[in-house]
Amino acid sequence: MRRAVTSGTPLPAPDDPDPTPPPDPTPTASPDTAPPADPGPHVDAHPDPHPGTHPGPRVDAAVAQQLRHARHAPWPYTRLDVAAARAAGHRPHPIRQFVLKTRSRCNLACTYCYVYEMADQGWRDQPPAMTPATIARAAQRIAEHAAAHDLPRIDLVLHGGEPLLSAPAQLAAPVEAVRIAVAAAAPSTRVTATVQTNGTLLTRGRLTALAAAGIRVGVSLDGGLPAHNTRRVDHAGRPGFASAARGLRLLARHPQSYAGVLCVIDLDQDPIETYESLLAFDPPSVGLLLPLANWSAPPPGHRTGRTPYADWLLAVFERWWHDGVRRTRIRLFEEIIALLLGLPTTTETLGLTPAATAVIETDGSIEQADSLKSAYEGAAATGMTLDTHSFDQLLDHPGLAARQLGRDALAGWCRACELVDVCGGGHYPHRYRAGEGFRRPSVYCADLQRLIRHIAAAVQRAAQTTRTAGAPVAEATDTPVAGPTDTPVAEASDTPVAETTEATEAAEVPAAEASADQPPAVAS
Repeated sequence: MRRAVTSGTPLPAPDDPDPTPPPDPTPTASPDTAPPADPGPHVDAHPDPHPGTHPGPRVDAAVAQQLRHARHAPWPYTRLDVAAARAAGHRPHPIRQFVLKTRSRCNLACTYCYVYEMADQGWRDQPPAMTPATIARAAQRIAEHAAAHDLPRIDLVLHGGEPLLSAPAQLAAPVEAVRIAVAAAAPSTRVTATVQTNGTLLTRGRLTALAAAGIRVGVSLDGGLPAHNTRRVDHAGRPGFASAARGLRLLARHPQSYAGVLCVIDLDQDPIETYESLLAFDPPSVGLLLPLANWSAPPPGHRTGRTPYADWLLAVFERWWHDGVRRTRIRLFEEIIALLLGLPTTTETLGLTPAATAVIETDGSIEQADSLKSAYEGAAATGMTLDTHSFDQLLDHPGLAARQLGRDALAGWCRACELVDVCGGGHYPHRYRAGEGFRRPSVYCADLQRLIRHIAAAVQRAAQTTRTAGAPVAEATDTPVAGPTDTPVAEASDTPVAETTEATEAAEVPAAEASADQPPAVAS
């Protein structure tokens, strides 16, 4: 039986007092990490719970946020010295994907939603919709960044909440504003756009408006049957599947607008049934997402010595891999294969590609990838706004800088692992543990290792069978791994995080395949 972790003695790193895999934790809750018992409604028809109120002057709020980061996540907020990292040769990478939170409320109340039902409840203080003035300012800042870095392409994602709560005539306004600003400031930069929706509000009118603006549509769904979607309900507890299915059938008749489907894995559902049922909606691609979880809030079914998520995914992989016809792309499997072959990718969930996503909230605040909201209150916050900060300033924020460091951002166990170039330590939010931060192996470490090794073996067999030209993929073995040769990032372990004056989801298409026809997808 293949072991869940690589053999050999992992090499400790100076910054890692415990380079061994983290033990299964006992979940703990605190006022900052536990969601409220009753998060309340979050549809436009209801007023904001705290209208017009904010926790004191902005500078006080910024200091409070720094202290929260330092308490919950010492790595990177008190242990990463960004200036020293720059001096050691770690150059910042420009932002290439901009997630515009055009709406902060949703018509559904999915029970597992990271925006509304997890640790961060910041949505309560956000305006329901992004104003024209905020859209204009966002367009200016994005164009400024594209011009400063001579970017060949940027990707926009309209997100929420539910972005389709906007009227059809207003849906394309943010994209058109960005395109106009970029055309003036950086005419060689191409702008692609996607909207991520729950699909329940898709109509012919909305699809026509989106198609006319060249905005493709990604839909979040938990499977192609009502039984798969029992957690996707409206605020009265009524199932949302029928409306989503109608929207998907309509979208399938417009393949030029169809970006794909995102599906969060549910261990209670049969993997083959889930996969086959999604194919009924003719998706050009399927994103299979591990539930947002971490060491302080482990995923369902998490047990030492078990790999339930790998088991689920490998059942789908075997069906997909051995199917005589490729009926859809499955991004997770394609990304692993690309990384095994040494090809570049732009995903942030695997591999060592630097993070390059920024989120703009409805009030104009600049945040990091909002999947971080699953960790603790304010985990995605930067204290920056469009009015006061540029995206270049975001690049030196410790939270984003840490996600651009590659191996040097990883735990010692991860740096010593032979799969590190493929796994990359796993999705950043999955590494979190309260009071320690984001420098542990993924809570899905054993699952990822089993999944990657199985896919590597399948690719190896295929290469041998077909006598593919070029070097074969290396066999997955239990050979001990050589220690990392990278110079560790300099840390200021005793220095408090500097006061900041300057916040899913990331591009998921392999760079070799990225085109206007294959935009990235971010979980809704």
